[in-house]
Amino acid sequence: MDADGTSELGAAKVPLVSNQKQQRTRRTPRKLKPSRLQAVDFRSVEERMDAGRALRKRCPRSSHAAWKPFRGRDPLAQLKESDATRLPWLVPVRHERMSESPFAFLRGTPFVMARDLAHTPHSGLRSQICGDAHLANFGLFGTPERNLIFDLNDFDETLPGPFEWDVKRLAGSFVVAAKQNGLGARCGKKAARKAVESYRLTMRELTTRSLLEVWSLHVDAKELKNSDSDDTAKLAAQAVEKAKRHTSAHAVEKLTVERNGQRHLAYQPPLLFPLSAVKMDVTSAELERRIKRLTVGYLESLDGAVRDLCLRYRRKEWGFKVVGVGSVGLQAYVVLCDGNGGEDPLVLQLQEAKDSVLEPYLGPSEFHSAGERVVVGQRRMQAFSDLFLGWTEVEGMGAFYVRQLRDMKGALDAEKMDAPVFLDYADACGATLARAHARTGDAALIAGYLGSNDHFDEAVTEFACAYSDQVDSDYGHFIDAQAKALEALTH
Repeated sequence: MDADGTSELGAAKVPLVSNQKQQRTRRTPRKLKPSRLQAVDFRSVEERMDAGRALRKRCPRSSHAAWKPFRGRDPLAQLKESDATRLPWLVPVRHERMSESPFAFLRGTPFVMARDLAHTPHSGLRSQICGDAHLANFGLFGTPERNLIFDLNDFDETLPGPFEWDVKRLAGSFVVAAKQNGLGARCGKKAARKAVESYRLTMRELTTRSLLEVWSLHVDAKELKNSDSDDTAKLAAQAVEKAKRHTSAHAVEKLTVERNGQRHLAYQPPLLFPLSAVKMDVTSAELERRIKRLTVGYLESLDGAVRDLCLRYRRKEWGFKVVGVGSVGLQAYVVLCDGNGGEDPLVLQLQEAKDSVLEPYLGPSEFHSAGERVVVGQRRMQAFSDLFLGWTEVEGMGAFYVRQLRDMKGALDAEKMDAPVFLDYADACGATLARAHARTGDAALIAGYLGSNDHFDEAVTEFACAYSDQVDSDYGHFIDAQAKALEALTH
């Protein structure tokens, strides 16, 4: 091996993206119109709340309690179809992560719940929705002013759609997670109800706010630390301190090794490795062309001033990094950059963006690029978005969105929560989701439909409990299928 380690790395054979096209499946029927936000209603707040109340005749709030598997429902067939669009050498990693628990399975299969929700009643009221609003997709983030806030953090599936779909996925995730964490189904039911109640009460409160107030609202991390509950405040304080340490410098320390006084991406296939360390079915010249196209497209997507800032960073090394659960198998790259004099690191992440799992039921995105869909959806829902958030696409590779890999990002670990803290967290998530929806949806219409009593809360809680049992069943079938596949390989 040479002194810099390149000979050993260069001899490695790790399959990556190649000239061979991945199987593509058309998710969205051609007959569906593009999914767009609801038309603006300029009537008074009271008139719009009355209009929301009137929608209960068409879609009673009690109807949201219903869940029953429909004919032709086959989550494993859906998973197989989804696997066909992924990098094949990462599918086993994806399945391994999904095998950890029913909650991990729920996280890895948003396309299953999307189809299920399409078979449930909805009011017809739309906003920009996350599409994957489970409890682990909320966390702490640094604003451009370097303040920490609590907000939604995953927008791979975002699309304009029924607000209820996000609320139901959030509520269901609390029941699934509570059973997994040893808190029990009873605690999960209470947490689901608390999340939905918080959503309803917050949405009603937002009807009195100006549009600019709603757009600017955010939850400062200090509010979580100052909770009336000592246990909640302690857990939030730990998460805040950890998030403050998650800087680009910290990312470089975790992801790289030092050779000859220089930092290089570590070689940990298949989860992390520099592109220079692997043999691919594309030539070095073709890879360089794609990287250049990706970079140019990304820079064009940025605001002019941010583009100027980005150009002051020198791009040093590209690598591949596996992230998350649902995203495993999609292309995900990291770019090491240096700023002021070489001691000023920045780590950017490029995540492949595909059609939203909601599109077969709500219509295609209004945006040509899936990367642009994700970026615009994130900006619509988040109080503050990553300064370097942008998008790009290249023929032969696909569409991507770009953001910092780690920049004051953190999360409250649900597995460490006791029951009271879990309920506090449900309250915070429900309120945050309502604020995110109100940025693009009509708070008065939604609040009018939800009402001042707990009918909607009870209905969605009943749905969440029934759907949690469905997830347990689906997970069991998945584990059985995995065991049979392993047995077939060993015989």
